Amino acid sequence: MFARPDGDATVSRYARTAREHGFGGVVVRTRTAEFDPEAVADATGIDVVPAVEIVADDPPSASGSVGNFRPDYPLVIVRGGTNALNRFAVEQDRVDVLARPMAGDGDLNHVLAKAAAEHGTRVEFDLGPALRESGGSRVRAIQDLRKLRELVTQYDAPFVASARPRSHLELRSPRELVAVGEEIGFSSGQVRAGLAEWGQLAARNRRRRSEEFISPGVERGRYEGDDRGAR
Repeated sequence: MFARPDGDATVSRYARTAREHGFGGVVVRTRTAEFDPEAVADATGIDVVPAVEIVADDPPSASGSVGNFRPDYPLVIVRGGTNALNRFAVEQDRVDVLARPMAGDGDLNHVLAKAAAEHGTRVEFDLGPALRESGGSRVRAIQDLRKLRELVTQYDAPFVASARPRSHLELRSPRELVAVGEEIGFSSGQVRAGLAEWGQLAARNRRRRSEEFISPGVERGRYEGDDRGAR
């Protein structure tokens, strides 16, 4: 979701509405939004995940931004929309999510789907246009999502699902998102897994950013006395 100033609602308003819809958390993509994630989480009872969505003109610019923001955010997202940016995102272990891969002149093919699977970059299924557009725009959005689903399914690439709301009024319940997902060929379970993947990614990255983490599969642990080791 996009909060003020990029969106039309505060993080608190989003969180309250998300809780009413049955969500367990929200991902805030507006890095300039002023909010205290822990305070909002305590007040609303749902997880609040600060994220950054990098919008760049080319891969070198995107790479610099990823390097700058990776230490500070649990989730780093790169907005695609060109073949060059899509390729950059799926080939980077430092990138969590490729957003809007089919927007603009962007596309996804079997090579990029394989790369996403290899590097663990989640491909975003933006259900927003299918929810909010009408006529030919909605038809094209659904066609793009169906193509994306076929590639992701064929090559077992990881994915997330979202509606990219810019207002709390654009939030939709999981049931509504499942209905759209089923229209493009997903099962109910797959859509719900795509929604839940945001929280699982955030939990993994928070653990990795903690002082207890050394590398995947290796953490600091307490042994006899005050000695510390790795396991």
